[in-house]
Amino acid sequence: MDDVKLQFALRELRTFLVSWRYWATILVVVLLFTVTGPFGTGQTMPLLQRLSFWALLHVMAFSMAVVFATMIDVLLEDKIPSRLVRMLLGSALAALPIGLGITLLQAGFTGDPITAAEILEQASVSLPLCLLLCLLTYLTSSHALQPPTPHAPAAPAEPSASAEAVRQTPPLVQRLKPENRGRLLRLSVQDHYTEVVTSRGRELVLLRFSDALNETAGVSGRRVHRSHWIADEHVKGIARERGKLFVETADGTLIPVSRPYEAEIRGRFGVKPPVSAG
Repeated sequence: MDDVKLQFALRELRTFLVSWRYWATILVVVLLFTVTGPFGTGQTMPLLQRLSFWALLHVMAFSMAVVFATMIDVLLEDKIPSRLVRMLLGSALAALPIGLGITLLQAGFTGDPITAAEILEQASVSLPLCLLLCLLTYLTSSHALQPPTPHAPAAPAEPSASAEAVRQTPPLVQRLKPENRGRLLRLSVQDHYTEVVTSRGRELVLLRFSDALNETAGVSGRRVHRSHWIADEHVKGIARERGKLFVETADGTLIPVSRPYEAEIRGRFGVKPPVSAG
């Protein structure tokens, strides 16, 4: 995994692990299992031991499933178009290590033997639960709920003075500090924030990326990656390094291009002449 993908994977993991929905889901499941005492735990474990057992088990299982789903999502982004399919595949791969973790946990709490047959049995039980967890996580995540990014409308041939003013000051720029309000150049995801880069500076805005994209109205630009948008005027050209396509900006920054956007970016900027940074 290259540095760019590693950064995206870590960012995605952090998004999940700091989400209150994630921990609320684990809490509800732990309490449900503690109260009902499934798989014989209600008869063999006192309340506090049962609570500890299910808390450790579910935190381990949920976290491992999220780690695998996120890593496979990022690693196979260029090979499998569907994010849901990538996440399901990662969750399925997590079943075996989760089975091992459950077997070790049971051995510590109940003294059950650690055998290959027990690990495989626990993995088979975990597999459908991992897939269900992945589906619920996907459906409640901001990525799934965000609407597709609309293409910026083409500017009229002879814009009026008011239309020109709107083009130069899109709603997103109005959110910035006055000293940073300039021509909109590019946007990037930064954890729960969107980094807005203008001709006068950069600033982090607490705004979902999809909402930020919807506030670029009037600026000709395009999304080149799930985490990056660039104004057309800021593109110097395209470059390929180690088999990966990048957009080179006027200030020399290389922005990765996801496979779904490669054909559009090559067609639009493959022969674009260099522009000045000013």
